[in-house]
Amino acid sequence: MPQTVAPSWSAPSAVERALFEAKVRGDWAAYFNVLSRTDLFMVVSRLSADSHPDSVVFTPSWSPATGTSCLAVFTEGMLPAPVEDPVFYGYSLGWYARGWSASDPPFLVVNPGSPCEAFFPTTPAHRAMWQQHADRAPADSACCTQQRGKLRALLVGGPLHGAVAYGLACGALLAVRNGELWNALAYHGGGYRHERKRLKDGWGFTHRQDLQHAEERLLNAGMVSTVWEFALSVRRSLARDFAGPVDLEHWRQVAEGVLRRNAAQSGEVRITPEGVTRVEASQTAAVESQVAGVRRLIGRIARYEARFRADGLLPEGAFVRTAEAWDYGRASCMARWGLAARYCTLHEAEEAVLRASHAAQAAYRSWEEFSAAFILGRCLHFDEEEFGPWYTDVLAAHEILTTDPASPWLNIPWK
Repeated sequence: MPQTVAPSWSAPSAVERALFEAKVRGDWAAYFNVLSRTDLFMVVSRLSADSHPDSVVFTPSWSPATGTSCLAVFTEGMLPAPVEDPVFYGYSLGWYARGWSASDPPFLVVNPGSPCEAFFPTTPAHRAMWQQHADRAPADSACCTQQRGKLRALLVGGPLHGAVAYGLACGALLAVRNGELWNALAYHGGGYRHERKRLKDGWGFTHRQDLQHAEERLLNAGMVSTVWEFALSVRRSLARDFAGPVDLEHWRQVAEGVLRRNAAQSGEVRITPEGVTRVEASQTAAVESQVAGVRRLIGRIARYEARFRADGLLPEGAFVRTAEAWDYGRASCMARWGLAARYCTLHEAEEAVLRASHAAQAAYRSWEEFSAAFILGRCLHFDEEEFGPWYTDVLAAHEILTTDPASPWLNIPWK
């Protein structure tokens, strides 16, 4: 008796593949289990989104298949490239189950027009079943949180090789940490509202100009602390001059000497009634404070690097030469966040991603070196030597990116 072969489809991501396979099997419980673990995006007019930021109005469409109006929702891999209008909101299956009213469309259609398309009635009994699936899912399924710490990619519609993929891979540590599709340049994130809130809460952005200014600074490594870079540059020079490891106390002494010499030479010339006078710009107390601060910073960097070596982030004897990766990695991600929030166009996002890749490639010699530098910057910025989630989350992402056969870091040569 001939075997039945399931039809094939090049699904854009693992989510759509799982929906398709469940549909082919007729396993609707499995289909809803997939839906309960991902965001479902609905289309919203830009005018409505901007005019009523605190409310949601369904935009139904007519379906010949049901002969009724339906609300169409899309999984992440099925979303079109972002344009100025419309936008998309992403919500969990449970949110739809709870938010539906009697006046809303009688059918929900998932990924209309695709091989994983499915229509579902929206009666109270059916929505109770949606809620049961949502309740069985791990808590907080909105905005990809269930995928956090996983390597996810667009298999169709996202670059896997080439210059753009390279630039997107510079942001892969955060993409894996956040459970985002690492190579989705045409990015929607958690949806228009979610991404705008992310940029407002995290960066203070409310306008396109805010994004442009921050992106330019990141692409020029202008947000990396100048004090970090001073300390790292002193060690880098010593390592080059002495062709070997740099003793911690020697590093501190040389950094202190540079600070004191600069302070001594920084007198400002002024013309006064008494003639030309040199005024000391740096007071003794300020210089001593700077010296003490840099000495503490050097110790902090050394302790982080010791932990990095113990955890496999750095080879024995290696050190971070510059923390610029902290900015370049964020610049790559910022381009996508800005696109999702409609603060830039797809073309502008691509240009920023390409610039991030060129800057990273010029500053580092491998993905591993780039990663250690990015993580050091993140820790110095956030972690306060607690070695908590600010560190452990990206350490886990580093381990995935350096070992998973599907990782861009293992499939895109550094140079």
